[in-house]
Amino acid sequence: MDLPNCKHLTFFGVHLNSLAGKCVGLVVIVLFLRAVLFPTFSGLGGVIQQNNVVLIHNLSFPSNQPVKQKFLEVPQIVWGLNNQKIAFARACLTARMLNRTLLMPKLSASLFYKEVELLKPISFDKVFQFERFNSRCKGFVQLSRYSDVSNQSDVIELQKGSGRRWTLEKDLEQLTQFSKHPYDAHEIVRIVGKNPFLWHDHWPAKDYAKVFECLALVEEISTEADKVISKIREIGMEVRSKIPMSSSSSEPVPYVAVHMRIEKDWMIHCKKLEQRLNISEICSSKEEIMARVGNIPGLKTPVVVYLAVADTLLEDDTVLNGWKDGLLPFEKKKLGVFEIYKKQPYLFQSAIDYEVCLRSDVFVGNSFSTFSSLVVLDRTQKMINMGDTKLCGSDVRWPSYAYNIRGMGDSPHPWVTNMSDTSLTAISYGTNHIAC
Repeated sequence: MDLPNCKHLTFFGVHLNSLAGKCVGLVVIVLFLRAVLFPTFSGLGGVIQQNNVVLIHNLSFPSNQPVKQKFLEVPQIVWGLNNQKIAFARACLTARMLNRTLLMPKLSASLFYKEVELLKPISFDKVFQFERFNSRCKGFVQLSRYSDVSNQSDVIELQKGSGRRWTLEKDLEQLTQFSKHPYDAHEIVRIVGKNPFLWHDHWPAKDYAKVFECLALVEEISTEADKVISKIREIGMEVRSKIPMSSSSSEPVPYVAVHMRIEKDWMIHCKKLEQRLNISEICSSKEEIMARVGNIPGLKTPVVVYLAVADTLLEDDTVLNGWKDGLLPFEKKKLGVFEIYKKQPYLFQSAIDYEVCLRSDVFVGNSFSTFSSLVVLDRTQKMINMGDTKLCGSDVRWPSYAYNIRGMGDSPHPWVTNMSDTSLTAISYGTNHIAC
């Protein structure tokens, strides 16, 4: 058909000899042919034919408007630093399951377990780098600020269950429901209830490890940790320089970090835990820790031993006495860094000690301590990322040990995290079944 020569055609009252009429006619003819020749076509819109009339239905075009972002809000995160890190990771993974972005939560700068009104809230980005986290975790989990929310009143609350009747299966079912209509229509899902550290765990250890890898301390804290580590290595250099025929290598001098849990509050807790679980390998005396650290196979002496201990809770002032020859113990005061810690809130102090332990050449901790467990998880993940296939033993890149579990020859037991674990329960609450 030669459309320009069809001067007398009309369609629904429109004369086709006009430019507009020609355009209308052309569109209708194209749609008619598509309906006849491609009746099953399914694109942005659909075409059907009824009573010899072509109808257009549900015709839409691509939109340049971004998909509306949805968020998850969680309660203030409390307890110890590493309990807070687990709670944060659990909140991130909950948001991922709900296909939402986690609103940057409040952490707790002070350490109170029951007096919630005494907790000092501190923003996540005062402890960890916000932009760095999102850059490292892009495509996995993400954080947002409250300023990113377009309608802060569009909220639905999700009440987390508690008590023995609230099972893992019920919790998973609830989360699944909130990922669907009508709950998913709200811009914010606000979880109310208990501390996220105590939520049920639905994710494998490797997912937690990925979140932890994205955490980077703010410069204020990492700089203080650098000062402590530099002081430890400086003392190590002095010791090495006094050894006849010693090498003057510029390589950093190795040091051992011991997370020494002998504080009064810990001893009360671990004794009760031993009774409840009917396990004897949880508590360790000062003497047992010193003896087992001294028996680490292949440990080259003399070596500086940094004691990561909560000084304000420690009632024993003899922790530096009785160590095996060649082990040179230092705590914050003897090291000359006590003032660095003293001026910081609890959360910062713990973060500095964590970094010192994480970067040590040999780490020794307690397998029922969350702090120790996360240090070992991070060290295990670092070795895996470096392509190491051998993770256990004294000749690995970053060996770790559990002093509360007896190894060969009364040494501490070698320790790595089992990254194939289907949950983080063992790390959250402790275990004497460690991977090595």
